Amino acid sequence: MESNLIISFDPAHAGKAQSEAEALLKEAGEKAEFLKSEIEGLFLVKTSSDPKKVTKKLLEICKGDPNKFVHTFHWTPIEKWYASDMAELQVAMAEIDKKMDPAKKWRMDLSKRQYDGKTTDLIMKLTEKIGKPKVDLKDPELIVKVEIIGKKAGVSLLNADEYLNVPKIKGK
Repeated sequence: MESNLIISFDPAHAGKAQSEAEALLKEAGEKAEFLKSEIEGLFLVKTSSDPKKVTKKLLEICKGDPNKFVHTFHWTPIEKWYASDMAELQVAMAEIDKKMDPAKKWRMDLSKRQYDGKTTDLIMKLTEKIGKPKVDLKDPELIVKVEIIGKKAGVSLLNADEYLNVPKIKGK
């Protein structure tokens, strides 16, 4: 079973972060299972329903009361997992390209852990496979999210309201 939601948190407060995440998921009406994670500061979670809808609800909760989010930082839905080698990731980007609306503004967000390679080089190689012209780094409508964790990479095409960046909402 693979996770469909990644939550980043302060590794110095893992217990408090997990309690916070569990309470917030419950508030969003979600049952979730926390899977084993080899990475400090990351929860790998399997939600029982669509992780994009869950994250949308959490975004609204955060906008309403950002102080409920003390120990968790980023909530990222994952649509599909791939091997993290470049050939496989380029296949993933070609699949994402087919799903994108060419009229919408987009950007790529890439996070990598336990993976060598410069982030800018990775982004350049991956965005080669996306032929949509309207790139907007500040205010995109779509986010191509790539979470590389060692030999695996979680990939999603998200609407801007399907990704929760707590520090941004808090203005930090």
